[in-house]
Amino acid sequence: MAFRMTHTAALAAALLLGGCSFVDEALFPAVSPTGTATASSAAPVAAQPDVTTSPLATDSSGGASTGTFVGTKVESLRGDLNKLKSTLSGQNDRLQQIRAQTVQDSERFHGTVAAIEARLQVGTTPGNPILVQQWNEAEGELDRINEDVLGMNRLTSDVANTSGMAAYLLESIRAARSLSGAVDEDHRQLRILEDDANGTTILIQRLLTELSADSQRQQQYLTNERLNLNTLAVSVKNGQLYGTSLTPIRADIAPVSPFSASPVSSSIDRPLVVIHFDRPNVHYEDALYTAVKGALSRRPGAVFEVVAMTPTEGPPGTAALGETAAVRNAQSVARSLTQMGLPSDRLRLSQASSATASDGEVQVFVR
Repeated sequence: MAFRMTHTAALAAALLLGGCSFVDEALFPAVSPTGTATASSAAPVAAQPDVTTSPLATDSSGGASTGTFVGTKVESLRGDLNKLKSTLSGQNDRLQQIRAQTVQDSERFHGTVAAIEARLQVGTTPGNPILVQQWNEAEGELDRINEDVLGMNRLTSDVANTSGMAAYLLESIRAARSLSGAVDEDHRQLRILEDDANGTTILIQRLLTELSADSQRQQQYLTNERLNLNTLAVSVKNGQLYGTSLTPIRADIAPVSPFSASPVSSSIDRPLVVIHFDRPNVHYEDALYTAVKGALSRRPGAVFEVVAMTPTEGPPGTAALGETAAVRNAQSVARSLTQMGLPSDRLRLSQASSATASDGEVQVFVR
């Protein structure tokens, strides 16, 4: 009997921008950079918060135009920010639609699989044509789930572009404060715009984090269900139920919490990579990939800890902002590692402080 078999489509890995330096000078000179569901029958989508439920006005109104050159610039920047927030809202709506569609496709898939397994459980003939047809339907339903995952991957790319536009807009707002010919009202409105743009940037990063988590979970789900569907084909051929795939699932590394506030375990620890987020668009992915790949070649079972480092000294307000930035940067580094193919159970996120750390610094350790 011939069954139609398909292979799991590979998801594109979208690498973000950044830059890094190694502590080990012999490997890479230190420079200042420039710039699951289970394999049984669980649905691949879990309930997730809507990122746009955070306070985000649809219109960044901050006052009437002053008639100055800078005031005209403020109006233009305000319009750009409103367009950006409208784009973000639309992208969030796309995510919710993809999630809803994936749930529907998953329910149909598991309903078909359950019907096949129920018939096999009570006994049937080898190669039962009814079960063969149902198996083909289940494969088609799994293909539709795969299309949903690919759609989410395309959405991730679009949101990454929105993130770049938000960073550019934020820099433009800050640069406008240095223009001559402004009155006090212009600067007041620019401060309001900057705060609003900062809030929008946080929502974009949150959306990227949710997309990364969804893609990981659904990719693992698809891999497991493809294997189970292949095993089910053998069951249909022989007329008896065998169960889930015999492909071993890694159990040597326990999953860890998404983020913990544990300090670096020892002052003797030397980080594998130190990433200084001292300017926008730090390019760190290439060096990070090389370092992690080398570490895995020496220790295949290694776990990597991404630590958000903050300075121990500084004004309380500045320290709080630096801590927020460091945590956001650490999440971005962890997201880059998972997009490079590092399993999520090989990653730990933590937070620590150091007298020598710079604002927004991230260190990666091998555990």
